[in-house]
Amino acid sequence: MPFTIKQCDITKLSVDAIVNAANSSLLGGGGVDGAIHRAAGRGLLEECRGLGGCRTGEAKATGGYALPCRYVIHTVGPVWHGGSSGERRLLEACYRNSLELAVKLGCESVAFPVISSGVYGYPFREAVDVAVGTIRDFLEEHELSVVLVIFDRKRFRIDPAVERDLDRYIEEHGRISPALSGNAMPAKPRAKLSSAKYSKEPAPLYDTIPCAMALPSSVYEEDERASEKKDDLSELLSRMDESFSRNLLRRITASGMTDAECYKRANIDRKLFSKIRSDAGYRPSKPTVLAFAVALKLDME
Repeated sequence: MPFTIKQCDITKLSVDAIVNAANSSLLGGGGVDGAIHRAAGRGLLEECRGLGGCRTGEAKATGGYALPCRYVIHTVGPVWHGGSSGERRLLEACYRNSLELAVKLGCESVAFPVISSGVYGYPFREAVDVAVGTIRDFLEEHELSVVLVIFDRKRFRIDPAVERDLDRYIEEHGRISPALSGNAMPAKPRAKLSSAKYSKEPAPLYDTIPCAMALPSSVYEEDERASEKKDDLSELLSRMDESFSRNLLRRITASGMTDAECYKRANIDRKLFSKIRSDAGYRPSKPTVLAFAVALKLDME
């Protein structure tokens, strides 16, 4: 699934969940933590009061309140003590536990800040390396759209040394990806979570499409002519039992593309594509279906 790095204000992203680099009290603080609490409103603080804090490396979830997301996943990153006190292991746990909780909540898209790289002192480049490595490892086995958000320099004060590292990182890796910068569909209404347990009902889903493969605006408008056109019943019946995997492979062959050309154009990981190809009963998420539809240049019909 798509994994991108984006420089923006994380409180503005319309994703299923944003991750808050919180302190152990979960009652708000400075930097990204304070910005998330201010943007969410007092309801977030009130729910956090009932969570009993959070230990380093662990993750807990609340509703999103006034934020354009359904959930806020709070995780406590390690304070940097030179790297010999288990900081990397704890930071990896922050990302992994947050991602596992996002999957448990039924999320399809998650945005992370660079955890611990602010006042907790974790060196920026090392913190980004941990984030990228842990997220990519997780996405080899799970379907999820993940954005790693570099803080908005206009909103948060950055230590000059950190800013130099950020400039160097962007220069070495190219410009920050524009994914999720305005083509995201609106989030569904937020719901307050119980601090004791999570609902067993699946969370409602919505799709987020990276700009690099964004559909034209006409995709989101009702096509009256298409809706009035009668379906060819015999054609539909002949395809009824065709699995997603078989349908996809048939369309790739018809397009003249190789498998690699198709999954790369769709921004889909090779291991995930192999899983889809080998499993005739594979059930993809909606973002995966749409990613392949765009890669194959399918029309609305």
